[in-house]
Amino acid sequence: MNAWQESFEDAGSSALWSWRLRAACRDVDSAVFFSPDGERGPKRAAREARAKAICASCPVIRQCATHAIRYGERYGVWGGLSERERLVFRLRPDRLLAVLSVAPADPTDEG
Repeated sequence: MNAWQESFEDAGSSALWSWRLRAACRDVDSAVFFSPDGERGPKRAAREARAKAICASCPVIRQCATHAIRYGERYGVWGGLSERERLVFRLRPDRLLAVLSVAPADPTDEG
């Protein structure tokens, strides 16, 4: 299955995830963004670099990263941030300001 092609169950879910419709990863295999069991070292680094390259050109990278941090996504690359990078923001939320512009949620932006 490609990264963000699962169907929406209701209008509430659709609104919450509307930014995903513009995501650069929409037609990319989700295996690029999520590590298989036991993946380590250079293989993991290479896969994450491929994922981050896709994220770098994404028009909704900020919304994706914000979602992942706000909702505690524990796995995968989201908004150009790896699991380890997002952990820093969970442990030190003050560092989030250096990466994302924190503003009140815009309903047209994130749902």
